[in-house]
Amino acid sequence: MHGIDSNGGLRIGVFGIGLDAYWPQFQGLEQRLLGYTEQVARRLERPGVQVVNLGLIDTPEKALTAGHEFRRADVDLIFLYVTTYALSSTVLPVVRRAKVAVIILNLSPASAIDYAAFNRLGDRTKMTGEWLAYCQACPVPEIANVFNRCRIPFFQVSGMLENDPAAWTEIAEWIDAARVAHIMEHNRLGVMGHYYGGMLDIYSDLTQQCAYFGGHIEILEVEELAALRREVRDPEIKTRVAEFHSSMDVQPECPPEELERAARTSLALDRLVETHKLGSVAYYHQGTGNPENEDVISSIILGTSLLTARGIPVAGEYEVKNAQAMKIMDSFGAGGSFTEYYAVDYNDDVVLMGHDGPGHLAIAEGKTKVRPLAVYHGKVGRGLSVEMSVKHGPVTLLSVLQTVDGRLQLLVAEGESVAGPILEIGNTNSRYRFSIGARRFMNEWNTHGPAHHCAVGVGHLSSKLKKLAGLLGMECIHVC
Repeated sequence: MHGIDSNGGLRIGVFGIGLDAYWPQFQGLEQRLLGYTEQVARRLERPGVQVVNLGLIDTPEKALTAGHEFRRADVDLIFLYVTTYALSSTVLPVVRRAKVAVIILNLSPASAIDYAAFNRLGDRTKMTGEWLAYCQACPVPEIANVFNRCRIPFFQVSGMLENDPAAWTEIAEWIDAARVAHIMEHNRLGVMGHYYGGMLDIYSDLTQQCAYFGGHIEILEVEELAALRREVRDPEIKTRVAEFHSSMDVQPECPPEELERAARTSLALDRLVETHKLGSVAYYHQGTGNPENEDVISSIILGTSLLTARGIPVAGEYEVKNAQAMKIMDSFGAGGSFTEYYAVDYNDDVVLMGHDGPGHLAIAEGKTKVRPLAVYHGKVGRGLSVEMSVKHGPVTLLSVLQTVDGRLQLLVAEGESVAGPILEIGNTNSRYRFSIGARRFMNEWNTHGPAHHCAVGVGHLSSKLKKLAGLLGMECIHVC
């Protein structure tokens, strides 16, 4: 992971709840429920995730101690496994001090009680103990009531401990969403240059970005990149040009001197990212009146594309909100390429989307082409650009938008990247089909007032993105 992570990765807390008054009454119940709690904790384990398991909490005193332990452990998310009826007074102290979201696991040990076997027990005490082992649903309303009144964010997964893929997929998605929230919390976003003048929709409140996502925003100077560029040596340039040829489909008409110019800038970019420990970048600059700065910016696209493919997404036009969206998508393993509407093909009912500047090489359909351009439309300079389509198949669009009252929201749409003709103009370009049709998709997407840029990634991710929004205290709008 790029950026700074001071605590070594995602930490999730887990604890079960019970009622100590039951244990002397019902032999074996405590051990049985503790076993269920251990089973849940084991299933939460995965690489890169530390599970902090506090076992079965059954008294207010234990709850208070557990609350201190979770706070000391600096957990990012808490899973509360409801094993049986338990008092809300044994729950609130555990989560109150941690100040993180809670996932309530209402998971039964089986799909149903075996009624016939249960009724054959004959011993009413044994019968009650067996009933209590299936009593997960009972205290959830009580817990939800207390959490709401205490303003503790919580979410629920209901189902079974075993043989329930739906429930455990939900749980896995919560962990994945928490992992991405953790990445954003520790990400360092570099912003270099200035806004594209007049694009009022992309102007962003940097403080609000930090308030919702966390992380750090580092203000960068183009002059620093230019200075690093002077230090690049010829042997390094030769190696980077070879990397361009191996990772991209460099077209024969690309001048060698342009490839060398792009390689020099790419190497300088790598050093800038390393110096500032950046996990994402937003940039735009013209360099008018300063030939060195203009030279840097007009040769930046191949280097920013390599960075994007390495998990350090780069957004052009100083589009901070979209740099965040791209980082989110990439952190989910979906890519995250910079895109916008181009045009509509009403014959095929598809929307043509793409952008100039960086492309995400790792999610391209085939090898990304490198083409020379005599002019960058609407921008100064000339040089090399990338041309690609996103892999055919399911895709998700994500926009981070800012509302009229300054809140941030996630805007999501799922569709398909489909085959067909594209514009061979040296830009990223794809054809997207949506279940609600091109016309309705555009109308509904635009209604929410996003900036005209968004991020596109492979796969359908709306379920995970909704969970991420929930953990971040944001609304998630799902268009289709």
